[in-house]
Order: sequence, then structure tokens, then C-alpha cells
Amino acid sequence: MPDVLTPRLILASRSPRRRELMALLGLPFEVWPVDVPEEQLPGEPPAAVPERLSREKARAAAEQVGEGIVVAADTVVVHRGAILGKPRDPDEARAMLRRLRGERHRVLTGVTVMDAALGKQITELCETLVWLRAMSDEEIAAYVASGDPLDKAAAYAIQNATFAPVERVVGCPANVMGLPMCHVVRNLRRLGVEIPPDARPARCVVRYGGYYCAIADIAMPGAAQTPLP
Repeated sequence: MPDVLTPRLILASRSPRRRELMALLGLPFEVWPVDVPEEQLPGEPPAAVPERLSREKARAAAEQVGEGIVVAADTVVVHRGAILGKPRDPDEARAMLRRLRGERHRVLTGVTVMDAALGKQITELCETLVWLRAMSDEEIAAYVASGDPLDKAAAYAIQNATFAPVERVVGCPANVMGLPMCHVVRNLRRLGVEIPPDARPARCVVRYGGYYCAIADIAMPGAAQTPLP
């Protein structure tokens, strides 16, 4: 990868999954968690929630760091018009998985990329449709007992190869993990961040974790033609 000049990059998140995805850039970045109440406002449509929260997180981080390019995101899972958050306990995790099995739901991520010094920002919403497989009560109980669902929205991790909860994905699979990298790369470039053409997202975003990304070539033209490692 050739040397490039890049401004200070800040990821406004404490999520290990977002850190993992951001690392695919191959560029140094700082992790700067912020405390923003992740609540739906009265009468607020589900799709508006992650966009608003990503902006609030980006602004909070920008005020603290003063300069640099901030990346912030918020993800919600929506099933039949209701937002499903992280389960409070194993019983709620089991209930969520039983509710979602064999059904389609929406994963919505708001992504804000912001120049902290100038205040310039870009916010986009990424939507992925997800179908969970028709899992048994016994499979659900074993997965919940592993502890993996308890810090995940809607109580599952798309990347869990053992449980393999997802049957079908339409849209960006990285979005389901919390950070659609095609949107991040496009908007970092719009704010003047140089990302080498051979950066890992350009190759892996098309097929992240074994799932095909249906929007990568729209968000990042040419990504689908880039050889995978």
C-alpha cells in the first residue's frame, strides 16, 4: 500500500465490531467513545433514530477532539415497525430470537462522517433486509447460554459461524455488524481523506463474512470488480 497523507481519524464508538470494520481501512485511527442516550423519541419514526443518533455522536466527539475526521454510527433492528434493542437478560434474548426466526427484519444504520474543525458533515442511512433461519428452541437456548447475544441488537451476531443465525441478506452485510464500510469509504473521500484504491474495504466489502453485499458497487463504484484476497 503506498504512503498517503491522511488527517486524524476518529471512530466515535466503543463497539469492538465497529473497530474491527474500521481497521479494514488499513489507516491509523483513534477510538473515542461518547455517551449519547440511545433512545427513540416520542413519535420518532424508526428510520430517523439511527440518523439522528449518529449525528449526535459525531458532534459530541467533534466537540471533544477539536480537529480531525470523525466517523460515528448508530444501528437499530426493526421488526414489524418496532425497534429491537439489546436484550436485558437471557429471557429477553430468547424471546427476541423466537420472534425473529423464520421472519424478515430491517437493519438500519445511520453513518455520520464529520470534519471536527470545519463542522462539515455527511449523514447517510444504510438499510439491509435480513431473514433469520427457522431455528429450534434448543438451538436458541444453547446460543443464549453462550452469552454471545447479550450485547447484540436483536440478540444475534451475523458473523457467528457456529450458530449461523442468518438465512438470507439483501443489502450490506457489514451494516448488520454496525458499520457499512462502503458508505464510510465514500464519505471519507468526499471530505478529502485519501484512501488507497487497494485498501481492504474495496476488496472485502463485496463479500464480508461470506455474505454478498448488494450495494457495494453503488456506494463504491468498481468494488465488485476488485479481486478479493
